[in-house]
Amino acid sequence: MIQLHDKFFKPYLSEAQILNAVEKMALAIAEDYKDEVPLFVGVLNGSFMFVSDFLKAYPHPCEVSFVKLSSYQGLTSTGIVETLLDVSEDIAGKSVIILEDIIDTGRTLQQLVHLFSDTNVKEFKIASLFYKSEIYNGEYAIDYFGMDIPNNFIVGYGLDYNELGRNLREVYTLNQTNMINLVLFGKPGAGKGTQAGFLKEKYNLKHISTGDVFRYNIKNQTELGTLAKSFIDKGELVPDEVTINMLKDEVEKNPDAAGFIFDGFPRTTAQAEALDNFLESKDMKVDATIALEAEDDILVQRLLERGKVSGRTDDQDESKIRNRFDEYNEKTAPLKAYYEAQGKFHSVNGIGEIEAITERIKTVIESL
Repeated sequence: MIQLHDKFFKPYLSEAQILNAVEKMALAIAEDYKDEVPLFVGVLNGSFMFVSDFLKAYPHPCEVSFVKLSSYQGLTSTGIVETLLDVSEDIAGKSVIILEDIIDTGRTLQQLVHLFSDTNVKEFKIASLFYKSEIYNGEYAIDYFGMDIPNNFIVGYGLDYNELGRNLREVYTLNQTNMINLVLFGKPGAGKGTQAGFLKEKYNLKHISTGDVFRYNIKNQTELGTLAKSFIDKGELVPDEVTINMLKDEVEKNPDAAGFIFDGFPRTTAQAEALDNFLESKDMKVDATIALEAEDDILVQRLLERGKVSGRTDDQDESKIRNRFDEYNEKTAPLKAYYEAQGKFHSVNGIGEIEAITERIKTVIESL
């Protein structure tokens, strides 16, 4: 996948597929206009790559010009088409073929027809590399097209998302259906926080650390934070329902996320079931649980080194560190069985260079 601004896009059409469609269009039009010199009019900005490759494939004499229209902002059409570069005046008596990169609703096409309505051209035809027939509601025939495609937002080969992506030689489509939700496990020192940081940037995921969520709610004295603090002050465990409601708030605050990394929750089978039920209510699910595995002796050394810098007392006492490992093993064992039964538990070697560990996790994610 690639990232443009805040969105992620996945491969859709290869360069070879695109050029094959362009060549077929060029040869079809060449057969119809082999006995005259047509004027090809490209529609900027999107058509510049298409026009360039089309002219390379067109085997007969021709002329070329450009107009510039605009109706898109971001991912959606504004519904208002602006003429930014008008057609030249010297076109009377010529056969004009519009070269559009993409035709969807037909609003831009209406403006194009209007531009040529009083020019006394000999003939006026419309050619589009990409054609979304399922949403086209225009009254004008599309005389030539390269590919009939679904109504998905695409970028590349001249097409953009907020001006990025035009230079891509392939076409990508918005990655909006494949939400990835991960549960990240790992003993203290296993590098969960570091890897979560890489994964959230790579896949546009929201990292939800239960500890961070608790601290935020308690510090800001939210209703849930106040409720959680009342249990903590009494030395009692915060009920699962309170924690789930905090997570629910975090999920609902991030509707544009391509998925979530849950870190520090669940810690018990009951919590895992509660998380599954919550996600199911949102038409979501846990796609994978990833456990970063490392030998205890190696992690002890990591934490002791970390403790010299962080000053954390729980990272400066080996016996306390090993007690935390024992607690992790005790709590994680039933969770491992729970997710293994769903075919969602993945063990990843957490020893080595950070980049190498990230690649191992990416291999798991991209196999989902």
